[in-house]
Amino acid sequence: MVVVTCEHGGNAIPKRWAALFRGKEGVLRTHRGYDIGAARMAEIVASALHASLFVAGVSRLLVDLNRSPHHPRRFSELTRGLPAAEKARIVRGYYEPHRGAVEGAVAAGIARGRPILHLGVHSFTPVLDGVVRRADIGLLYDPESRAERDLCSAWQGALARTAPSLVVRRNYPYRGVSDGFTTAVRRLHRAPAYAGVEIEVNQARLGSRSAIDAAGRILAESLVEALARRH
Repeated sequence: MVVVTCEHGGNAIPKRWAALFRGKEGVLRTHRGYDIGAARMAEIVASALHASLFVAGVSRLLVDLNRSPHHPRRFSELTRGLPAAEKARIVRGYYEPHRGAVEGAVAAGIARGRPILHLGVHSFTPVLDGVVRRADIGLLYDPESRAERDLCSAWQGALARTAPSLVVRRNYPYRGVSDGFTTAVRRLHRAPAYAGVEIEVNQARLGSRSAIDAAGRILAESLVEALARRH
């Protein structure tokens, strides 16, 4: 059973907190507000794999659904100073529903004896803090998980055959065991019942709707091949 999630799928700000973001509309449209192209790529991958799909539309600048409750950047500089009651309202309204729905679907599948592959779809800015990211696609996973390691190795090979011009790296531009939703769910379920992989696509490759669709198809087609080769 495959579960596809997108924690940074949109840049919506609910009306209750709109005043906090007045004058920040430009920032909301950048990678700081959401993961450009990620929601559409998640849709394409989920459709190809007949997977359950969970896409969050609220901006990460309101609350970051890919961060654990203890993480200091779960709330952004725009919401970190809110009263505790307001932050709790945001958590109840947006953070817990998304993560709870995904965790519930994963647990239900495992309870039925169906191993889960959880794919978290994201995109990354080409340059961060003056450093150029040297990859088109990153596959993030736990190197200690044989299932995740083998899948990402096979997927990297399939991507090389599907789109040989792309630079595909593993555990780049982030580590697969850093704080994130797949890392959190991995702590709840042991392998081989659960495997979680975070997909990161360089936003330099996502400059138009057609480019985003092409990237989604490349991810989907290569993953279908990689999964077929493992069985």
